[in-house]
Amino acid sequence: MEAVATITGRAIPFGRKNVDTDVIIAAEWLKTTSREGLGQGAFASIRAEPGNVFDDPAFAGAPILIAGDNFGCGSSREHAAWALLDMGITAVIAPGFSDIFASNAFKNGILTVTLPQEQIDRLLEVAQTDPLTLDLENQMVTTPFQDRFAFEIDPFRKMCLTEGLDEVGLTLTRDAAIGTYEQRQAAQMPWLAKGIAA
Repeated sequence: MEAVATITGRAIPFGRKNVDTDVIIAAEWLKTTSREGLGQGAFASIRAEPGNVFDDPAFAGAPILIAGDNFGCGSSREHAAWALLDMGITAVIAPGFSDIFASNAFKNGILTVTLPQEQIDRLLEVAQTDPLTLDLENQMVTTPFQDRFAFEIDPFRKMCLTEGLDEVGLTLTRDAAIGTYEQRQAAQMPWLAKGIAA
């Protein structure tokens, strides 16, 4: 997982409410266990609409998505987070998120930022023409026009994102302690390892 510190760039001014995971990535794309290529199917039903923001060249490669309230509702498919990452999205700003989507996003290194609707409205306006900056260390979203919007984040999630630690990486930080425990257990309870090759 890539470490997150500061994310600066164009933001896709999407803003729709109640966008569920089936809209983010349709069920037909769930047959794969690979994370690669899912960006092609992301928001397919929206991309079928003429003049949609996802196919606007001005937002090509944008690392930020500005969404509406209750983003990521619906099923728990982790493919939704994978699809966003494959599109190049590393942060989503919205007034609210489905808990399961927010958890999946975090576990895949996507920063989710919750802000009040009036601040979202301002960011949607700025995003039409200018980039945004998300500073995770200082928990601040800023614009070139001196807008400064503070956001809250769980300290554990902040630590994992800033250090680039997914669940496997977090476990590996305790490798020495795990090894010490296993050696002690093998010495004190050798019958547990009976029949296991060293």
